[in-house]
Amino acid sequence: MEKAGRNSRFEALGAYLPPTVQTTEELVAQVSGAQDFDLQRITGVAERRVHDPRPEAGEDSYGLALRAARDCLAGSRYEAADLDVVISASITRFRDGDRFTFEPSFARMLADELGARKAIHFDVSNACAGMLTGVYLLDQLIRSGAVRNGMVVSGEQATRVAGTAAAEIADSYDPQFASLSVGDAAAAVVLDESVDEADRIHYVEMMTCSEYSHLCIGMPSDRTEGIALYTDNKQMHKRDRLRLWPSFHGELLAKQGRTFADEKFDYIVQHQVGTRFVEFVNQTGEAVFGTEMPESLSVVEELGNTASTSHLLVLRQHLRAGTARQGAKFLLVPAASGVVAGVLSATISTMGV
Repeated sequence: MEKAGRNSRFEALGAYLPPTVQTTEELVAQVSGAQDFDLQRITGVAERRVHDPRPEAGEDSYGLALRAARDCLAGSRYEAADLDVVISASITRFRDGDRFTFEPSFARMLADELGARKAIHFDVSNACAGMLTGVYLLDQLIRSGAVRNGMVVSGEQATRVAGTAAAEIADSYDPQFASLSVGDAAAAVVLDESVDEADRIHYVEMMTCSEYSHLCIGMPSDRTEGIALYTDNKQMHKRDRLRLWPSFHGELLAKQGRTFADEKFDYIVQHQVGTRFVEFVNQTGEAVFGTEMPESLSVVEELGNTASTSHLLVLRQHLRAGTARQGAKFLLVPAASGVVAGVLSATISTMGV
């Protein structure tokens, strides 16, 4: 929870969306097995962005992240050389085509190419909660006084698992079915020290419930050479799993003698799994907290589930469109395989988008 002393804020936010649009109808047409399901009705996803696979297009995971980082710096008061930290949170780490890269780290390569050569740099891996995990770590570094500012960045070629699923699934009960809801995107955010309560990250808290880690696993396909995502949707979306966030958040607030209603959030951003998921989690929050949820922001209909970039991409798209306002208080609710749950509370007033 928010403590006296230093605090951080969102200073600038950038993104990159591949220009290629693929409709759900086009994706379903590629499914080799039975197609007797309405993917758009089930997931709410009408279309998604898809990376250009040609190496010269520069839309591998690294290339996507680099473009988002540059877009972020274009709206920031900082130059790359001013950054103290660069944190990469990509799940997919493809560079130079199909090469999955662990070393050197994405963060190091991005820092070097951007010109942030004095920055501390490291990668984090926490599935779809990766970017908000990076924000959590950077927030703590700024609060401690160890650094003044930094960037968290991620580029996701998520549709690689959609391609594998389309080639392998037999029906809507297949464990790869959730892979058909993903989209490609990149996002980057700069944090620095807050000097105003009206422009501040109030708190970031996260937890992992490892007993559920087997319910969503990304790995090489057990049938082809593709990369696959195996998800037990029925178990992942059971009521006790959906209650993880409001139960966790409620306990954090109770320790401060506060309630959810006391927080007076203007907007809430859930992980962009699908429209039904967002609706069900918000309904569960209302039941647990006994109060209405704030206005729910989403981009899942037009962009799909963009993995670790989803929450910040929602912020960027809505702030740019004017469908969310600067000066408002936002609640971001991470959710990820692991299983990870958590909360991020922030008032955003001057962020460059």
